[in-house]
Amino acid sequence: MTVRVKICGITRMEDLHAACEAGADALGFVFYGKSPRNVSIDTAAELVRALPPFVQSVGLFVDAEPVDIEAVLASVPLDLLQFHGDETPGQCARYARPFLKAVRVKADTDLLKYAADFKAARGLLLDAYVPGVPGGTGERFDWSLIPSCLPKPVVLSGGLEPDNVAEAVRRIRPWAVDVSSGVEAAKGIKDALKVARFIANAKEAI
Repeated sequence: MTVRVKICGITRMEDLHAACEAGADALGFVFYGKSPRNVSIDTAAELVRALPPFVQSVGLFVDAEPVDIEAVLASVPLDLLQFHGDETPGQCARYARPFLKAVRVKADTDLLKYAADFKAARGLLLDAYVPGVPGGTGERFDWSLIPSCLPKPVVLSGGLEPDNVAEAVRRIRPWAVDVSSGVEAAKGIKDALKVARFIANAKEAI
């Protein structure tokens, strides 16, 4: 199976085109004001309209108010929602859109309970736990904490970059990998060569 690749934190049209041309399966758009990768509704709408066929648009939210998520959905045709905060299963499911639940993994994280609680999620996005930061830290977590019997597709994130993504794919066999800071020239600005190397290395891993 070829792993899927999501490039997250897209803020510019040139980065969108570079990621799509390199073979990205999905692009992530951050709707979280504290993030340096945050995009406005108008910018996100313009970017998503430029996506070619079969590249998914994913909206990332962190404990957002329903009215704010609904405002995004009214203007931005997102394919998938990604929740990075303390949202409940009901809060994630209320928008009648497919969703991922992000889990910040540490030693005592019960991923089997997350999978049971978030039955409606299309998968679990596993990221590193850093106190006070909901994601995008570039930190890697201990992959041995992922149960081999986890009954949900795994989207692996956290500390991935072109030089280690092949190892991650070979060891974990995730459904998809997700990267943001690992392919940046600066926060919110992608490096087209890093993006291309990341995608190639992920998809060529055996």
